[in-house]
Amino acid sequence: MNMNLGHRSKNVARVDGAKERIKKLRKPAKNLDLERKNMKIQKLEKVNKKKVKHVSTEEAQTKSDNILKLNERKINLIRVAKMLDDKSQLKQKVAQLTLRDKMLTQLRASRFRFINEILYSNESSQSKQYFNKDPDAFMAYHEGYKQQTEQWTVNPLDVVISSINKLPTDSVIADFGCGEARLAASVPHTVHSFDFLALNDRVKACDMAHTPLLMNSVHMVVFCLSLMGSNLKDYIIEANRVLKNNGILKIAEVESRFQDVKEFIRLLRSYGFRNTWKDLSHNLFYFMDFKKEEDISMKRKNLPSITLKSCLYKKR
Repeated sequence: MNMNLGHRSKNVARVDGAKERIKKLRKPAKNLDLERKNMKIQKLEKVNKKKVKHVSTEEAQTKSDNILKLNERKINLIRVAKMLDDKSQLKQKVAQLTLRDKMLTQLRASRFRFINEILYSNESSQSKQYFNKDPDAFMAYHEGYKQQTEQWTVNPLDVVISSINKLPTDSVIADFGCGEARLAASVPHTVHSFDFLALNDRVKACDMAHTPLLMNSVHMVVFCLSLMGSNLKDYIIEANRVLKNNGILKIAEVESRFQDVKEFIRLLRSYGFRNTWKDLSHNLFYFMDFKKEEDISMKRKNLPSITLKSCLYKKR
């Protein structure tokens, strides 16, 4: 009876062993590979343990130090590989950003040129309506304008600010087409800043041909790159209206806009202004001062027209 039981238990063990072998054969290849690697590691560990038993403490320490050095080298190589990988990814990101930035810059420049053409070809009242309907266009224009100023060797507004700082501090200034009103922020004088829309609290939104200023109320009117529109005549008439007698009309404009600067100066005599100073020495800009010698409110209908060429910015 016991012999039979022993024989049966052996058979059961064989069957179980066979089942186990079949299970192993059915395992995925990956699992087999992992098992083989683990078995290899276990064997190596056993060999290492056996070897360590037969070497002195000094030898074991030397081997341990060598292993540590080897590991450090491996770690350093991994770090270098990672750094190269990171640099490669960074270069790709920079290239993508650069391309995106270039496209955005081109789009902004195109929009700036489009708005610029609208300002030169329309009357001031039409431009104001356009910006009231699309305030983002006004912001886009001034962003584009700021990019242009960064490329100039001299910013004409800096020249204007420098001259105003020499005036008595009780002088009242009117800045027509002020943008962000940097002039008002840069001088100690009272400055009335006007533009189609208000970019900040210093600016009063209006059509510069019809400002809310009282007649004969300011000492100086400034047009710094702002004689834009098909009704320049109305701008100069408004400047005459708000200026005190002997007040100064200060103009800074792009040189290429003048067909004949002498003719422009002569035309302004009809509007009650006499040229008292001019600087035409700059390659890009003209600077001129005119003194108000006559009130033209009674003869404004018979005045000659004033035209300047549009300032068209090149594609970059």
